[in-house]
Amino acid sequence: MKEESKGKSLLILLLVVAATVMFGIMGYKNMPNIKLGLDLDGGVSITYQAVEENPDEQDMRDTVYKLQKRAETYSNEAEVYQEGSNRINIDIPGVSDANEILAQLGKPGSLMFCPPVYDENGELVGFGDPVLTGADIKSAGVAKSESQGSAVDVYEVGIVFNDEGAKTFAEVTEANVGKPIAIIYDGEVISAPVVQQAITGGNCSITGDFTIDEADNLAQTIRLGALKLELKELRSNVVGAKLGEQAINTSIKAGLIGFAIVVIFMILVYRVAGVAASIALSMYVGLILILLDAFEVTLTLPGIAGIILSIGMAVDANVIIFTRIKEELGTGKSVKLAIQSGFNKALSAIVDGNVTTIIAAAVLYLRGSGTVRGFAQTLAIGIILSMVTALFVTRWLLNALYGLGFNKASMYGTKKPVEKSIDFVSKRKFCYAISGLVIAAGLAFMGMNKAKFGDMFNYGLDFKGGTSTNVTFNEDMSLEDISSKVIPVVVEATGDQSPQTQKVAGTTEVIIKTKSLDADGREKLNKALAESFGVDEEKITAENISGAVSLEMKKDALMAVIMATILMLLYIWIRFKNILFASSAVAALCHDVMVVVAFYAILKWSVGSTFIACMLTIVGYSINATIVIFDRIRENIKIYGNRDLKELVNRSITETLTRSINTSLTTFVMVLCLFALGVSSIREFALPLMVGIVAGAYSSVCITGPLWYDLTKRREAKKAAKAIEDKKAHNSSKTAKKASKDKDVK
Repeated sequence: MKEESKGKSLLILLLVVAATVMFGIMGYKNMPNIKLGLDLDGGVSITYQAVEENPDEQDMRDTVYKLQKRAETYSNEAEVYQEGSNRINIDIPGVSDANEILAQLGKPGSLMFCPPVYDENGELVGFGDPVLTGADIKSAGVAKSESQGSAVDVYEVGIVFNDEGAKTFAEVTEANVGKPIAIIYDGEVISAPVVQQAITGGNCSITGDFTIDEADNLAQTIRLGALKLELKELRSNVVGAKLGEQAINTSIKAGLIGFAIVVIFMILVYRVAGVAASIALSMYVGLILILLDAFEVTLTLPGIAGIILSIGMAVDANVIIFTRIKEELGTGKSVKLAIQSGFNKALSAIVDGNVTTIIAAAVLYLRGSGTVRGFAQTLAIGIILSMVTALFVTRWLLNALYGLGFNKASMYGTKKPVEKSIDFVSKRKFCYAISGLVIAAGLAFMGMNKAKFGDMFNYGLDFKGGTSTNVTFNEDMSLEDISSKVIPVVVEATGDQSPQTQKVAGTTEVIIKTKSLDADGREKLNKALAESFGVDEEKITAENISGAVSLEMKKDALMAVIMATILMLLYIWIRFKNILFASSAVAALCHDVMVVVAFYAILKWSVGSTFIACMLTIVGYSINATIVIFDRIRENIKIYGNRDLKELVNRSITETLTRSINTSLTTFVMVLCLFALGVSSIREFALPLMVGIVAGAYSSVCITGPLWYDLTKRREAKKAAKAIEDKKAHNSSKTAKKASKDKDVK
């Protein structure tokens, strides 16, 4: 029987190891097929110019945002920004055929509403000149149809016209009752609904038994075609990466070194369990590469951030499980029972922590724009995969290793039950004060920066825009030449420490993007380039450009984060059946974000597109750390009750302290390797992320539990005070009734 068990365990172990090797090889082979973003691999750059000579600024901003949405149908990582006063530039990563993209994009601003044309016999022969254009539309959306009798849900498209459009539409529909009105986009009829009656309110609905996808596609086409400006193509180029191959290579090298350190750490601390986790994590890395290829994810720095966070959470799940196993062994249980019990007790914390992060990722993907969606996509894939590998693959491996004879407690390590808790609650006011001082300092520096520099933060190109300079060199410059020779000259001439550069394929032209330069600044840069590289100054052109992260995109990101936070709060409230757990978790999350924002203001770190990715990473990471402690508090309440609330909180934090330290340490090591080996743009992302990891570990241990304690004690005090008041009122009522009765007796 023992030989049969060993044979089964060996088979499982060999199958998992073989699968890990296979997934690793497949993942490695798929790496060249994974789409890379503009920052890592370049793409197609297209410039449109408004037909109108002096377009309205608001119309330009509106057009930029709608083109951003259109470009995102090709890649979440597409960038759209204004160039000069009447040009719009679109950069789409992962493609190299400009003509194909132009054909797919079509001619922006060509949405038209055309009445029917009939011949002398009353036959419909086509549609006439446009009576309305996209400029007459305010919005278009989807609603469930109110029509009855259908076995499945059907949907309709609602259109709202502006005042002028509503007036014209009323006249057109009145003249064409019973006839079709064609909606034409880029020369193609996308819908030709029949007018049922004159429509005078400025609102209309297009019905036709649409499925939700069909209705959504039609509404989206109408919205995106409703550009305020007519545009014409000015130029199109294939551009190189902003960061180049060096950034990819250093990121991979940093990831491998960080992963190796994590593996060594896990084996040293958790022994046999650490070996199982290392194999499972290796399988996870191979699988995530395969899935990135399968889902055609465009990978950029924010995407890498999502992967780093998911690896951190995969490690976290294993740490939670193994800590539980060591605790069970510490109580005297056998290894087999300890493994089973460890997984069972860790399940709720792992599921709750991962589900809250998945909720955030889903909302960010559905409501966000650009890099926010890219981050959410890689995060969601990584989180789901990490949870599966931790809960199933690691378990199979541990059981297999146990069956092969690794069945002694010393091979897993033990953790004795907590005899004396660390008194975190008594030190809470000191911890609150430290956090308050850091946040207050950040607010003070924001005010000082605003007064001194005009902005609260050191906004980078992605947020504030700048100057784009096109330089034609006398020879083809490699990415290494640009990095080692050109960028230092640009930095010295402009004072911008983080310029962006891109090559134009098939030419010797390089695009250099810097902070905004006035006439003197441009002349200084031109002379520096001419003196250093012998370029012709007359061939150097420059234009002011807007930020790639538009105001609308910022609003999208903010609304997505707010919605995600609310949904996470509701989930925690439902799962823990206590609003105070949810309130404390969200408060700690806000604390971590505000601490990192304070560092951005105090140290004047550049705020670019990586800022958004960094904040989102911290939100996902912070909430997971908090959930683990709250899960232990919930468990201890069931065991010990809540009579001594202070000791219960202290005990729960102390019991999970090892997990908090180990998880934060392993994730910190991964990011530290990126910071140590990465190029400047990667360091801009890694440095604040390290601050966020430290802030998250600090708040989960020193803030969340004590804050929940304070809120709970305050609620109990209010209940007690209310009970006393109710008792007094009741006694007063009884006394009054008795006095009245005595009076009646007399």
